[in-house]
Amino acid sequence: QVQLTESGGGSVQPGGSLRLSCLASRFALDYYSVGWFRQAPGKEREGVSCFSSNTGSTYYADSVKGRFTISKDNRKNTVYLQMNNLKPEDTAVYYCGTCHGGTSTGAWGQGTQVTVSS
Repeated sequence: QVQLTESGGGSVQPGGSLRLSCLASRFALDYYSVGWFRQAPGKEREGVSCFSSNTGSTYYADSVKGRFTISKDNRKNTVYLQMNNLKPEDTAVYYCGTCHGGTSTGAWGQGTQVTVSS
């Protein structure tokens, strides 16, 4: 059973940075594409970024291109999301999940809150 555990959320001011981590358990990241999704209050969950295990390519939502960077460390079985120049509209619960581009393929973590406010 796939298990994903997020960490690294918090509160920052606009323009600040955070790095989210997603530890994968019971499966190897070499074989699964894992990425990040977010859900803001009153909105549907949306795909933010995905790291393809097959091609090594990355997907980013238009709203985060140039500000967020996804990476992974296979030795640590961990996926990261570096978020720079954060904006209030980035405020959401961020979830790690298996992915195909901006679409979920079924497995989720428990989520971590990111709040961007002055």
